Amino acid sequence: MRHRLVAVAAVTTLAAVASVAAQQPASLRQAIEAAVQAPSRTPANTARDKYRHPADTLAFFGVKPGDTVVEIWPSGGWYTEILAPLTKGKGILYAAVPSGNAKGIEALKAKDAALYGPIRVVAFPAAAGQAKVPDGTADVVLTFRNVHNWRMGGKDGKDYSPEAFKQMYAMLKKGGTLGIEDHRLPENASDERETNSGYLKVSTVRRLAEAAGFKFVGASEVNANKADTADWPNGVWTLPPTYALKDQDRAKYAAIGESDRMTLKFRKP
Repeated sequence: MRHRLVAVAAVTTLAAVASVAAQQPASLRQAIEAAVQAPSRTPANTARDKYRHPADTLAFFGVKPGDTVVEIWPSGGWYTEILAPLTKGKGILYAAVPSGNAKGIEALKAKDAALYGPIRVVAFPAAAGQAKVPDGTADVVLTFRNVHNWRMGGKDGKDYSPEAFKQMYAMLKKGGTLGIEDHRLPENASDERETNSGYLKVSTVRRLAEAAGFKFVGASEVNANKADTADWPNGVWTLPPTYALKDQDRAKYAAIGESDRMTLKFRKP
């Protein structure tokens, strides 16, 4: 009976997600598709669209051109290359970077000041006195494959995910959206694997978000990969694009593709 109830719940959740997608205006989808097709994107990044499904992901999160969008830890700017043309001239885009590490965004600004120059760079997590996203101003906060880093902690081994979720909650307007994509660990796996594999359980991410005050809206399977068993010798970094084992079994891991990922949407009440 328990398995049947779980299955019914899963079908219900997927149906709800499909319903939300169906209600999105065609103009929003067209704007996102245009940003994904922007000629300013680098070929190395567009080559990964088949794994990362940016148009479907951003449409699920409901990102609109006129939104104030915060991208948490954009690193080299894979999603920034899409969010910048999407919001240009209509919305505001923040790049929330680890303190002192804005190299990826600064490189984009140097390459194309007209497109990337308006991006507002702030610190995250922000310490006292550092530039940050003003509280209650963001429509959407997006974080792609970062929560596992917070859970694993920095050099001091401290888990700073609770503080990260607290700060993301603070920067959002009431009714604002938090969109999360991360590597998915099976629920029956050992909790210890969250500390070293790069994978996280959906239940862990939900617990962290809900503890900060967020309400769960829904999940999408757009970034799912059933071929990923999440038990690789060097964690998620065994798979592309990292290939931690280099040439060892490279063809095998290339055939599997990038990781199985959760795609979760939350709302600030």
